[in-house]
Amino acid sequence: MKYCVVIIDGSSGWPLAERGGKTCLELARTPNLDRMVREGNMGLAQTVPEGMEPSSACACMSILGYDPRVYYKGRSAIEAASMGVPINKGEVAFRCNLVSVQDGRMWDYSSGHIGDGEAHALIDALNKNLGNETIHFYPGVSYRHICKIKGHTETLQATCTPPHDIPNKPIAEYLPHGAGSDLLRDFMKRSIEVLRSHPVNKAREARGEPSATMIWLFWGSGEIPKLPSFSNVYGLSAAMTSGVDLLRGLAKMAGIKKLDIPGVTDGMDNDFPEQVEGAMKALDKHDMVIIHIEAPDEAAHGGHIDDKIKAIECVDKEVMGRILAYKKDSLRVLALPDHATPIEVQTHVADPVPFVLWGSGFRAVSAGAFSEREAKNSGIFVKDGYTIMNKLVQGSK
Repeated sequence: MKYCVVIIDGSSGWPLAERGGKTCLELARTPNLDRMVREGNMGLAQTVPEGMEPSSACACMSILGYDPRVYYKGRSAIEAASMGVPINKGEVAFRCNLVSVQDGRMWDYSSGHIGDGEAHALIDALNKNLGNETIHFYPGVSYRHICKIKGHTETLQATCTPPHDIPNKPIAEYLPHGAGSDLLRDFMKRSIEVLRSHPVNKAREARGEPSATMIWLFWGSGEIPKLPSFSNVYGLSAAMTSGVDLLRGLAKMAGIKKLDIPGVTDGMDNDFPEQVEGAMKALDKHDMVIIHIEAPDEAAHGGHIDDKIKAIECVDKEVMGRILAYKKDSLRVLALPDHATPIEVQTHVADPVPFVLWGSGFRAVSAGAFSEREAKNSGIFVKDGYTIMNKLVQGSK
């Protein structure tokens, strides 16, 4: 038996009044996912445990079969694991976004999805001007980076807000605050002058693109948590493909092989055919592949309805279509968002998400389309999202 998990990041959402009360999943043309729903099991899964942050870190940990209430210790440590950044005793890591602020408001949490090359040049400048024995910046993917701080574990007590939670809002109300926040605010303030006149930003301004006006620190965490290996827990060899460090970090922590597939990114420039074909080829050597696709979530964070719909349709056509054509071995598939990212709020919420289990060992239930509404109407609800992996592996019982 072979297994495939497809995480369609942030694709779930809320009904849109301006689109006839339909969600983006309902508006998108998804013939392949709809076929899977008609032939397999559909329901809702609570991937984010009650009271926990509705992040991809918690939700994807659940999907991989690990209870976040037991294993989750902070998102930045997971991303640091992916990047090979050690977090030792007395050290802390924070996600460090390059953001665009205009007139005191959060204009763009991603600095226009700045490219790796330009972003890394800015991170290098931050290290040269602000870096010392206490603080160091590590370059990641696009706008997402890591800031490691030594000797100031009190910073973990600070209340921090992700920048994608505050689109177009005054940043003064959302800067780090409370115990341990002074150092974080100081670094963020000092970054403004470093970035203001940097040649990368000057070039971006000349092209009419958002400049990275400052850093934004959030998602602080301490030492990297340990996960039991996926192969020991489930008796399966697994491999993963993703365009973001978070999923790569989870894979590394769980002993899941990271697939290096050319053209895999976090946006609509992702080479979807190459990603899925590379993943399915990995089934020659592994029992399971996990395909994580970030594009729908990024569109939702930007508040772009049509882009989110387009991303969902692209996943259905280019990814699910190729998976359904896989003929080599008996195959079971789990497809689902990790969390909901409604257009209205442009950030993550803890709503349960629709899932479909399809393939050998799954009986058809009465549902006709892959959507939040149909999943709710199915009457199937998985309260503990981390058990969905067992359902995939065991099949219908």
